[in-house]
Amino acid sequence: MELDGRRELLDRLEQYYDMVPRAGARIEDFGPLTLFVREGQGWPFYARPAHGWSGAVSADDVTRVRVRQRELGIPESFEWVAETTPSLRDAAEATGLVVHEHPLMVLGPEAPTRAVAEVAEGVVLRTLGPGDPVLPSALALPHLAFAEPGTRIGPAGVPELDEAVRGHAGDGSVDRTAARILSGLTCVAAAVEDGRALCAGQHQPVGTVSEIVGVGTLPAARRRGLALAVTAVLVADARSRGVETVFLSAGDEDVARIYARLGFRRVATALIAEPAE
Repeated sequence: MELDGRRELLDRLEQYYDMVPRAGARIEDFGPLTLFVREGQGWPFYARPAHGWSGAVSADDVTRVRVRQRELGIPESFEWVAETTPSLRDAAEATGLVVHEHPLMVLGPEAPTRAVAEVAEGVVLRTLGPGDPVLPSALALPHLAFAEPGTRIGPAGVPELDEAVRGHAGDGSVDRTAARILSGLTCVAAAVEDGRALCAGQHQPVGTVSEIVGVGTLPAARRRGLALAVTAVLVADARSRGVETVFLSAGDEDVARIYARLGFRRVATALIAEPAE
């Protein structure tokens, strides 16, 4: 990709990163950094570089945000793109945060929408409506998937998924997601078998850009091509809404190679900083 085209693409993603949390967050300004504070229940947000900021970020800047995050009782988490804000990594690490790297991958407007891969008999690939009975398992599933990262088959299966659904009952996550589906802010897709999601993920469109997030497979159901198939469903849905640029952050290089089979290409590195465990 030519330098000017890459810069334009990264600028487009920066605008998206700044816009997407605003539907459910309060904004606190810390100069070179913006802290998004969740309004109401739901997964907490993070801090990231202020949109349009072109200067350096210092350790003192990071420390001020971390103090505020502790005051609010929210995770001391920062997310950004390495190539867009290179100074933030040193600043974050100087305060003791650990930085994790993830391949940032884009499926541009020129890439064809690939046909959905075949899956095993009895598995149905589809997007989920706000009242879909599969929605609770689709939302509980990522907690199991990301607790066992990677692509290896793991022990967590249907009994653990059913327990996770019961554990999340009444936390409001289904109602919140249903409202976002109705408003067009979120699309949820799943590979469904016997009334449960074996794999699920989402995309969140803002204008002509959308990010695919939270694609996870039940560990016991891995190595069946479900994540690739669900991602293809999400891409097709995004394109049907007029989205031109679809992107995602892969968990690691192995996962990135899976997404490359759909035509995603690496354009940068997404970074997440958080305290050491």
